[in-house]
Amino acid sequence: MNFLLYISYDYGFPIVQPLEEEILKRGHTVAWFLEFEESKKKLKSNQKILNTVVEVIAYNPDAVLVASNEVPHFFPGIKVQLFHGFSVNKRSENKGHFRIRGFFDLYCTQGPSTTNRFKELEKKHKHFKVVETGWSKVDILFPVNENNSNHTPTIFFASTFTERLSIAHDNQVFKELVKLIESENWNWIINLHPKMNSEIVKKFQELEKFENVTYIPFLENLEPLKRADVMLTDTSSIITEFIIQKKPVITFKNNQPKECFINVLNVDDLKKSIEFALTYPTELMHKIASFVKEEHPYADGKSSKRVIDTVEEFVNENQKNQLKPKPFNIIRKLKIRKKFGFFNFFKNSL
Repeated sequence: MNFLLYISYDYGFPIVQPLEEEILKRGHTVAWFLEFEESKKKLKSNQKILNTVVEVIAYNPDAVLVASNEVPHFFPGIKVQLFHGFSVNKRSENKGHFRIRGFFDLYCTQGPSTTNRFKELEKKHKHFKVVETGWSKVDILFPVNENNSNHTPTIFFASTFTERLSIAHDNQVFKELVKLIESENWNWIINLHPKMNSEIVKKFQELEKFENVTYIPFLENLEPLKRADVMLTDTSSIITEFIIQKKPVITFKNNQPKECFINVLNVDDLKKSIEFALTYPTELMHKIASFVKEEHPYADGKSSKRVIDTVEEFVNENQKNQLKPKPFNIIRKLKIRKKFGFFNFFKNSL
């Protein structure tokens, strides 16, 4: 089988890279199509890049694996939605995680919280199939490192970039953070949103002068989350990616806190909240386990395997022929053709 990995933005790399490994392990062929030239620099010389629509059509993929909202409908092969994040209820259903744009044949969902709703949509629309596989991006987190009381605790500090929601923009939090770095026997890993204000970034980067602080400007993958025992954050979407390891998360002034979060409203409570989280209290861990069961119940690190199993079955059994035709979406499809400068309508339907 020929697989095509489709990348719109760099956040797609840690989602599709483990899938590439699984594809090659099975003896299939894999190629990449990246929208931006800069992104191509991230690939190795032995990774096949297709630079034009004509090259993609000649390659004739059986399946196109996508970690973004849209994909050129005129690419050959089934279109598989992998998702670029968890559903975090930041947007309305019509504009967010559950919006059906009419491009995909197969949705590989992460857990019951998304599967159940997508199954309802599958029944309603009948032009795509939904299979729960888990999320390939988080395979690297498993198996989870056991909590060892003898090691120096590590706190992962993360922040969103929206100023009114961002823990990194709070000067009192920064002062308290410096105090904790200097006084407590804790290691810190700091990662800010890629769109964070440059002055804020500079201020946090300077914390690397302390031996117990590591600043990570861009998460190439989720491995650093594996090294941390607890997370301190705000409303960042990285929360779910961390907590599915069944590790505590402390949020600061989260506007929609879950029961399984330790939500702090006062800077003076940060230290005792971290100390509390590091004990992995039983009641909190039960709440976390319930949350994880709904969001991403797979802790075997084999979601990539399940995705490729599902795609192989879909293609080999020609399941696309069992689906209804997709909606025309003429305006959206014309916009995509214009974006790629491809107007050969004989190669595919409008």
